[in-house]
Amino acid sequence: MHKRKILAMSPRKPIYEGKAKQLFEGPEPGTLIQHFKDDATAFNNQKKGTIAGKGVLNNRISEYLMLRLHEIGVPTHFIRTLNMREQLIKSVQIVPLEVIVRNVAAGSFAKRFGVKEGKDLGQPLIEYCYKNDALGDPFVSEEHIFAFHWATPQEVDEIRMYALRINDFLSGLFMGVGIRLVDFKLEFGRLAEGDRDQVILADEISPDNCRLWDVKTGKKLDKDRFRQDLGQVEDAYQEVARRLGVLPPEESHVIAVDARPPRQKK
Repeated sequence: MHKRKILAMSPRKPIYEGKAKQLFEGPEPGTLIQHFKDDATAFNNQKKGTIAGKGVLNNRISEYLMLRLHEIGVPTHFIRTLNMREQLIKSVQIVPLEVIVRNVAAGSFAKRFGVKEGKDLGQPLIEYCYKNDALGDPFVSEEHIFAFHWATPQEVDEIRMYALRINDFLSGLFMGVGIRLVDFKLEFGRLAEGDRDQVILADEISPDNCRLWDVKTGKKLDKDRFRQDLGQVEDAYQEVARRLGVLPPEESHVIAVDARPPRQKK
């Protein structure tokens, strides 16, 4: 009898680990594997926890939204889904800015300006933060961006244009399933295209970086449930996935996790 030869899987090379995701070297040049974790953090990493199945749900939600944005001409880093928790993405040079688009006063914004949470802002308002955890991701102006050479004026124009376009599209998409898009956070990266760098959408779009309220009840369906100890966090993420049609009814109560965290070198 011949013995079956067992081939050991070579460990993947870790590239970066953030609060909610890990990046590994991709199978082809210019690609990365993005792994979604169940870890949850808030208040600049002061509050930590886990949300069961969050990585699986965010993977599905972000895949769906990235594909829909691609259909309307917004370039993204998304290539394809690999499994329940992982995506193959394009490797980009991240622009060190968090781009926040606000439609409604909420969270720290409402506190900063002393306005009631839920106040409609009339038109989209864009804010920028310097992406640096050690400094607390400080708010910055376009003058700061140019002075520190984080992005060029042309790149900021493109980022602003894409942010407003994404907001317009997602606001309508979510409203169609009874959800109000209150605000959200975006990240962009540079992808070498010919003799210039193209600005494309990176990171993810999910209840982790969007504020989503039920249109009829005002119920929060996002990470604010974790931040504010509102409970039913897993249910809120599942509700968003169900309404978008990316969570089949038979999986509503049990999320099958078939992508375990990759084994690290000892």
